[in-house]
Parts: sequence; C-alpha cells; structure tokens
Amino acid sequence: MRKSRHKNKSRSSIFPIKVDELQDLLESKFENNPDLIFTIYEHQQKKVAIFFIAYQVQSDKLEEFLLQPLLNKKEEWTNKSLLNEIPLSTGATKDNLEDILEKLLIGEVFVYPEGEKETVSFLLLKKEKRQLARAETESLVLGPKVAFTESLVTNLNLVRWGIRSTDLVLEEIKVGKITPREVRIVYMKSIANESDVNTMRQRIQDLNVDTIEDNTVLMQYIEDSQITIFPQFYSTELPDRFCYTVTSGKVGVLMEGSPNGFIGPTTLFSFFESTEDIYMRWNAGSFFRILRFVAMVLSVLLTPLYVAAVTYHYELIPTPELITLGQSRAAVPFPPLLEALILEFMIELLREAGARLPTKVGQTMGIVGGIVIGQAAVEAGLTSSILIIVIGISALASFTSPSYLMGTTVRVIRFPMIILAGLFGIIGIMLGICFLIIHLLRITSLGRPYLTPLYPFMWKDFNKALFRLPLNLQSNRAFLLRPKDATRYKRKESTKKKDIDE
Repeated sequence: MRKSRHKNKSRSSIFPIKVDELQDLLESKFENNPDLIFTIYEHQQKKVAIFFIAYQVQSDKLEEFLLQPLLNKKEEWTNKSLLNEIPLSTGATKDNLEDILEKLLIGEVFVYPEGEKETVSFLLLKKEKRQLARAETESLVLGPKVAFTESLVTNLNLVRWGIRSTDLVLEEIKVGKITPREVRIVYMKSIANESDVNTMRQRIQDLNVDTIEDNTVLMQYIEDSQITIFPQFYSTELPDRFCYTVTSGKVGVLMEGSPNGFIGPTTLFSFFESTEDIYMRWNAGSFFRILRFVAMVLSVLLTPLYVAAVTYHYELIPTPELITLGQSRAAVPFPPLLEALILEFMIELLREAGARLPTKVGQTMGIVGGIVIGQAAVEAGLTSSILIIVIGISALASFTSPSYLMGTTVRVIRFPMIILAGLFGIIGIMLGICFLIIHLLRITSLGRPYLTPLYPFMWKDFNKALFRLPLNLQSNRAFLLRPKDATRYKRKESTKKKDIDE
C-alpha cells in the first residue's frame, strides 16, 4: 500500500535513542501525566515503542488499523515497512522533539522501532463535536436556520456546501504559541480585492500571542482600532450569511473551536442588514432595513430627548401632554436625569440576568421582572409612567439590530447621551451627535471608511446599504469593496424574457 511520506526537516534530532530513554524523556516533558500511554513491544529481539495521548485518539481505529497489523507482522519492524504496510494514509516521519510533543497533543500516534533515525506517526484524532443546530443569536424566519459549530471541519464543510466553486480559497494559518489554533481565511480568488486579503492575512500572521480563545477575540486583535466601541468586523454564526458576503467580495475568517465566523471589511450599515432582506420581496426588505436604522436612532436619542425636554425645554412638549407629565412626575423625588439613569440601569440588569439564566427561566425573568419592577417603581413614586414607556421603546429598538455586537454598542452609547442631555439639554445632545459623527468618520475596517457610502459618497452603493432594489437591478457588486470582478451578471441577457414559442 502506497503511503504519504511527509518528512519534517530536523532542527535538533533526538534519534536514534534507546526506548527506555525516550520514555523517560517524554514522561518528564508531560510531568508524568497518566494520559500519556507509552507501551513497549519486543519482536525479534528488537524493541518497538508506541506512544500517544489516550483521550485524543480513536481507540477502535488504533486497535484495528495499527496495533493488529503491527502485532501480526512477522518481518522486522522498520520505518519503511510501517509506512508501506500499516493501512493508514496519514503516515509521516519525524525526528524533532518539539514536533513530536505538538503532534501528540492533536491526536497522533507514534511508533518508534529502536535504532531508527526517525519515528513514524499516524493521525488518529478523536474529534468531539456537537450536532448541527439552529442559530441562537441570529434568529431568522426565512432562509436556512443551521448555525456554525465548534468544529472547524464541520464549518468548512458548510461553507463548501454553500459555495461549490473551485474559485473558493480556504487559506490556513496557525495562531498561538502555547495553544496553536488553526485559522482559515476564506475568500473568492477571482472576486476579492487582493489588498483586503493581504491585509487580513498579514494581521493574523503578525500576531504573537500565547493563545486565542475565540474568533471574536481574534477579531479584536486585528481590528483597525481597539479603542472604539463600534465593531469593525461582522461576527456571524450563520453559514448562509457568511457565504453570501464572501461571494460578494468580502474576506471571511473561521477558527478552530469557535462557533462564529467574522467578515470584513464592513461598514456601519452592514450591521443592520439581514439575510432575510434578500429572501423576502425587495419592498419589504427595504422597509425593514430602514426600520432598523430608525430604531437605532430612537434607541440612542429617545430617552435623552425626554430628559432634555423635561429638564430644560418644556416648550417642546404640547400643553395637554405637559399637564399629564406634570401630574405623573408630581410624586417623583428625583430629577429627570437621575430618574432616567436608574430606570436604564434596571433595564440593563434585567437584560443581563435574563441572558445569564437558563433559557426558560431567563425568558420568564425578563418578562415578569420588567412588568413587576416597572409597576412597583411607578406606584412607589420612584419614576413616572411616561418615562417607563420611553425606556421601553428605547429597549425594544435596541433589539432590532441583527448584530448582537451592534445592539450592545447602541445600549452603551445611550448612557453618555442621557448624561449630556441632563447636563446641557439639547445642546448636550447635539454635542454627543457631533462627537459620534466625527468618531465614525475616523473609523476604518481593513482600511475602508466605516461610513461608506455616505462618506465617501457612493450613490451606486446606496441600494446595497440603505435599501434594496429588485434583484434584476442589482447586477453589480458593491463598489466600496473594489472587487476584481464587479459584475454579478449581465442585466440585459439575464432579464430578457422570451415567450415559449420564440
């Protein structure tokens, strides 16, 4: 049987070595870890060592494909005979201690006939993974519901299933010194801009860290700015969204052990797009996308406007409503600023408690807790009923963003805006808005402006950011990405209709 013979160049070879000495060396490196299995066999007066990490290896395949053929072998055991006769296609030779220690931890089994200048390894990794399930953080009504898992192999299969093209590139990079993890850069070779691909690759390769816990952590390491609260890459657990953006010309990243992928470059408007906008009619898709933008503005400004109006600008409130508001606030001992901050803090406590509790208990806690605490606060005179409505609308509006990261950003921004409104009124709100706009103008994602297509102004990309047009009018990819191939299809040919008798 023909075998692959991948050989690592020696940096500091430890072979040939006595089997007993090899055992002592490995046990000292693993601090006498009981999971290190080191077994010595003797055949024709020649010792052979087999060593591996117990929980990392598939025991059934180890027994069937390695141990049985090995023990039934009558000829002398050598590296050449092992590679040729063991029915496993992952055979390789190694002579470097660092490589051996690293490969032991990822499920390789080593066989060393005493006296050889190298040891032979076979990959028999036991992979633990959960079954495919519905997305938890990105709920959809239309379209595929399956989500990524912690298995990189499964995630790559989902991407391959979504993009069945030889043009798809899955570039491999190792990240982490103590715990190396496999990272894949995903892009379309004939579409993605080379500058974006090179930037993403260079930033990941330049990382000199001990370990990366998750893809969202990797995302923070390579962002253009780590100070801003705004996310600069879109993190998603939906393979269909990942595939759609990759075929649009963006660059995606998947990592071993992470149930999320992230995509770049992105703009502010990317975080209010949903794949449902594509699956439904363009009219409805445009309406809901605009609705999310309006909801974001409401979530940020509604409570600050209430605080500013009640504190400084009574003339903004209609007279009938002003009377109702005065009656509602008559028993409230706190100024509007403190009142709003207390209620917002209570809402965030309920939201965080609901997220950390088990699903069924968390849902009940959020609904019942909000109703009970809100009603009790009004009856106790701690707040007005009108502010309860304002806070409730602001909280609901923050949930409309398809991106959890952007929803969190909106929630945090609301607090300094409330403080500015309480201190300086409408002038404070305008100061906050100006600061936000200036800050957003300075943000970039992989070097691309964050407010595109508003700045720099690209009117041709408005139908891909702010609203949707019918599919037959979207023949080009987004110009802001500067893709190699900007044309998705030729409009005249693809939309030409013929009668059946033509």
